Amino acid sequence: MHRTARTAFVTAAVLIAATACTSGQDANESRQGQTGFVSGSGRVSSFAPADRVKAPDFKGTTLDGKQWNFADQAGKVVVLNVWGSWCPPCRKEAPDLAAASRELGSGVQFIGLNTRDLDPAPAKKFVEAFEVPFPSIYDPDGRQLLLFRGQKISAVSIPATIVIDKQGRVASRVIGEVTKQTLLGMVKDAAAG
Repeated sequence: MHRTARTAFVTAAVLIAATACTSGQDANESRQGQTGFVSGSGRVSSFAPADRVKAPDFKGTTLDGKQWNFADQAGKVVVLNVWGSWCPPCRKEAPDLAAASRELGSGVQFIGLNTRDLDPAPAKKFVEAFEVPFPSIYDPDGRQLLLFRGQKISAVSIPATIVIDKQGRVASRVIGEVTKQTLLGMVKDAAAG
């Protein structure tokens, strides 16, 4: 590897590490000297039905090797949670997500989007340890996550949770940890709209 390419690679790796697991805060914070963990606010952004943007057609292979496609969920409310096994707030919110999924049942489709776990083994252990009852798309390079740029979800927006209404539009989102009660309210609003 040439010295210039190696330097660019190391610089990119440092930037990714510095912004890892930031949630909802502007990436400028990392450039302004905050190189550690930056917690998101966990505040809900809700969108009126007339202002909702169509969710991208994301899809992929789940951690258990099955194919999952958003297009197959037509007519359902979908809860998308972006997470990584390396992310402390993801660990903190996992029990609430699992509980909400169990409480809402089959009428709401939960799907995880596991990102930046270069090896699926830690992600699988995370799912097992927290008894996550819904599938997760394995997205180590963030390709599926990049599809959500229009919804202000970026590579540093982890964890993030998006609720998509029955018409396939983004109804609400949380950048940072989400609680069970907040999520239940988000789903109720999406189903009503």
